[in-house]
Parts: sequence; structure tokens; C-alpha cells
Amino acid sequence: MKQEKFSIRKRLKSFTYAFAGLKVLFREEHNSRIHLFATVCVVVAGVLLKISLLEWVAVAFAVGLVFSGEIFNSAVEDLSDVVCPERDERIKKVKDLAAAAVLVNAITAAVIGLLVFLPKIIPLFL
Repeated sequence: MKQEKFSIRKRLKSFTYAFAGLKVLFREEHNSRIHLFATVCVVVAGVLLKISLLEWVAVAFAVGLVFSGEIFNSAVEDLSDVVCPERDERIKKVKDLAAAAVLVNAITAAVIGLLVFLPKIIPLFL
């Protein structure tokens, strides 16, 4: 297979596909809206509690982890439905594993959130 010549225009065009994917994610995947709401809450809390640069790095990583997991899960589910529209235990297993990955990502993000925010919140109540 012959490789195409590098093109800035084609690379920039690839961003339109990625943004189209984000549009699909937020329009069609209800859990992504929950993650978006949680992200807004976390960002507001981070600003109000004046978290450090390193804490922002951890929070940004956690947010990215959850969204990328949700995107992969959605892609796996949609592709599975195309490949095998009828109920199949093997497809169920694949979908369950993809959903489990999102759950692990969300738990990891929650732990990061607790590590970053609890030390700042607890003194407010003491």
C-alpha cells in the first residue's frame, strides 16, 4: 500500500472527525452528560478551593481518563451492535468489559478527586 504524502490540510480535517465524535458522544450518550456535569462541578470546586498546579494535572488526567473510557465504551457498543444485532453472549461479554473499563476509570477519578479535594474541604467544617 502506497503511503500518501503528508498534508497539513488532511491533518486539520481529521480534527473535524474528532469533534464530530464528541458531538455524537454528548448528543447520544446520556452518561457522558453526567460526566460533563461532574467535570463542571470539579472545575468550579478547583477554582474555589484554589487547588495547586499539580492537583490540576491530576484532576485533568482523571477527567480525560473518564471521557476517553466513555468514548471507547460507546464505540465498542455501537460496533458490536453493527457486527451482531441479535443478542449474543460473546457480544454481551465484550460490552460488559467495556462498561467495566469506564467504571474502573470513574472509580479512579473519584479516588483522585477525594485525594485532591478532601484535604481542602475537611478544614472548612472544623
